[in-house]
Order: sequence, then structure tokens, then C-alpha cells
Amino acid sequence: MCLIVVGWQMHPDYPLVVAANRDEFYARPTADAAPWPDAPEVFGGIDREAGGTWLGIRRDGRFAAVTNVREPDMAKGERSRGMLTRDFLLGDMTAPGYAQRLDGQLYSGFNLLLSDGMQFVYCSNRDGVPRLLAPGIYGLSNHLLDSPWPKLLMARRRFAEDLAALPDDDALFSLLADDEIVPDAELPQTGVPLEWERLLSAVFVKSDSYGTRASTVAWQRRDGVIRLHERRFGPQGQALQSSLISTAV
Repeated sequence: MCLIVVGWQMHPDYPLVVAANRDEFYARPTADAAPWPDAPEVFGGIDREAGGTWLGIRRDGRFAAVTNVREPDMAKGERSRGMLTRDFLLGDMTAPGYAQRLDGQLYSGFNLLLSDGMQFVYCSNRDGVPRLLAPGIYGLSNHLLDSPWPKLLMARRRFAEDLAALPDDDALFSLLADDEIVPDAELPQTGVPLEWERLLSAVFVKSDSYGTRASTVAWQRRDGVIRLHERRFGPQGQALQSSLISTAV
């Protein structure tokens, strides 16, 4: 997952709203968003290579999402970062309790967003102790929470404007589809070659081998209804199938 914007307690009817793009190599085996076969109360995709997930939400509003920290020269961790989200979604610990008990040394650099329905937490093994987040709009890519990368600043601004349109999610998907490349003078410097910095500077990434595999809009309504809507893409942004999962109280 390479871009997540979250509204936590910022809408009177939707306490949790998420808009996210998962960027990955197209060849990596993946299961589409659906109720999990071994835990049908959890909705999300599954990484078929390592078994975890980049983003998921449970029927009771429990939510987790992870991004990697872009650090190309670091050694790979022992455990897949997708297990951070999977373990939380399948458990019952509070978000702060889960974050405090993580052993960050087992993983490559990660950013993790967690909600138990009552509290919202950010933690990273590259950014000190876990933080309990106040109501607000937060953005995460492949550095730290709310790093001022151009695509993240734009995404947070548009997300704030688009919240009023819910439950219509077209505006949020339009945000996630923005493929504008940032000018070289505004690019972050993350240790990858310039051609990759350009490619990854867009909200929606596309190339022949790597890009945005899935765009997801998920929310919890105040009455407990959950919805997850995923649109999937192939090389060069070719539109594929989509999934829409919704519960009723």
C-alpha cells in the first residue's frame, strides 16, 4: 500500500473513512477484496505470496492498513509486514495495546494504522513510540505520517473536500485516480533512481511492471454499517474487475 488518506471522526455520519491505493508489482499473486475464507467477518484483499494484507476492515469496524517505508538499501525483515494487519484484524486487543506490544525489529520499515472502533493509532518502526490520534484527516505514503510529499498534501486537501459527498464515493475514486507526475524540483529524495521518483510521485502509479493494483474506499457509518469498495488495475492502469462489500445492521 503506497497511499492512504483517513478521516477519523471528521464526518457526522461516517466516523471512519478511508481512501487508499495499493502499489505493487503486477506479477505478485493477490486475492481480490472479499470476506476472508477463514474469517468471513473480515473484508479485504490477501497477499498470496506472504499471506497477509495491506488493508482490511472487520464487520465490527476494526480496521488496519500498512505501508512500507521506502529505504532501498535496508535488509529485509524476518516477517512480512502484511502480517501486522492480519494479526490485528483477527485479534481482539485494543489498538494501543497491540501497537505497544509489536516487535518492530522483526519487520522491514513499516507504517501501521489501527482502529479498534474507539481509538485510532499510528505506529512505525521508523518513528518512535505509537501515537494515539485525535480526530482529523491523516495521510500516509512511504515515509512517515503526514510527510509533506506533494501527492500526500494534494490527497489530504481533496479528501477533506470530498467527504461531504458520502455515501457517493466517485469523488474519492477520482482523487485516487490522479496520475499527474510531480515536477522534478518538488520530488522527494528517497534513495531510488530519478525515473522511479518520478513514477512514484503520482497518486495513481502506472507502468508496465509496477503500479497501482487496487484503489479502495472503505467506511464505517455511525449506525455500524460497513462498506468496502475496491477497483483493480493491471499494467499501465488498465481497469479490471471491482468488488463491493457492504453490511447491514
